[in-house]
Amino acid sequence: MNTRRFASRRTAAGGFAAVGAALALLVSGCGSLTSSGEDAERETHTVEEGFHVGLLLPDLHTARYEAFDRPFFEEEMNELCPSCEVSYANADGDVDEQQTQAQAMLTDGVDVLVLDAVDAAAAAGTVNEAKSQGVPVVAYDRLAEGGADMYVSFDNHRVGQVQAQSLLEALEAEGTTGDGSIVVMHGSPTDPNASSFKAGAMEVFEGQIEIGQEFDTPDWSPDEANSQMEGAITSVGLDEITGVYAANDGLASGVISALRSAGVTVEDLPPVTGQDAELAGIQRIVADEQYMTVYKAIRPEAQVAAAMAVGLATGEDPQLGEYTLTEAEDGNGETIDAVLLEPTAVTKENVGDTVVSDGIYSIEEICTEDYADTDFCQEAL
Repeated sequence: MNTRRFASRRTAAGGFAAVGAALALLVSGCGSLTSSGEDAERETHTVEEGFHVGLLLPDLHTARYEAFDRPFFEEEMNELCPSCEVSYANADGDVDEQQTQAQAMLTDGVDVLVLDAVDAAAAAGTVNEAKSQGVPVVAYDRLAEGGADMYVSFDNHRVGQVQAQSLLEALEAEGTTGDGSIVVMHGSPTDPNASSFKAGAMEVFEGQIEIGQEFDTPDWSPDEANSQMEGAITSVGLDEITGVYAANDGLASGVISALRSAGVTVEDLPPVTGQDAELAGIQRIVADEQYMTVYKAIRPEAQVAAAMAVGLATGEDPQLGEYTLTEAEDGNGETIDAVLLEPTAVTKENVGDTVVSDGIYSIEEICTEDYADTDFCQEAL
């Protein structure tokens, strides 16, 4: 299997000059793609002859995409279709950049797009343009609007529930459930997953805990989370904050940095949640800085996405193994065939039984010099 990376326009000036005519499809002002009429008839392909798949991932500051999603997807595509070609691009959090990357891939003749949208609503233009060219779309991890053909992610409502329930359990264990209040740090308003996490978490929190301040965090920015947490410390009062719901590990890093800058010692840090099981998040957990993260087994997600891509390209049912199709509804109310995977809560007690046993990280990767003296690493090494 051949893999090509589409260069970012920010790092390779003029790299998309060849698609200048195609970029006329971009709508001025909003920058979204437009459909060129009725959906084109789709061509079917064979695994033996191979076909061309485009993989579009959303950002670089979330470690999982480059470290796991991309290599796992490429590995599975190579297994399922050795003659296939995969083109890859990462938008680095830029909506317009992702639309440009998508258009370049469509101009280059990809047969299937696998799209993890920076902005689900804005991605509708990309989905519609792909459909107009007879190119099916797999919505990956985030459900892009516009009527994608298939979707694979996790049960995102359940993710929020797992995070919130874990925080309540930590507060109960510390005997602080009825004391003070928590700070709630949701994800990006443009990410449909963030709204699902939010709904699940708030469902658990309702009537169970007092919320001192609540934020949505643009672009899942750790720096923004840091600033928001500094504001919460001033507004709520450092001694009144008993816990923090942070929707992912990046936000957790900003929250914890703000707390430490405010003078809170590691021993006195309130429990802070997270998500994505990033290496830095796991290290904070074993160092007792972060209470938990949500582990979403990325390998099966990438494997299902590859199987969906192959199925759509060949016109056959995707080979999903142990997973079964259900349905999901996008932001426009369109029903999409979907596989929704189950998330897992990770605390210090089960790091070894989750991310280590699954081969995501080795003990040596976790227990670097800065963490070698933690209880976890002392026992594991």
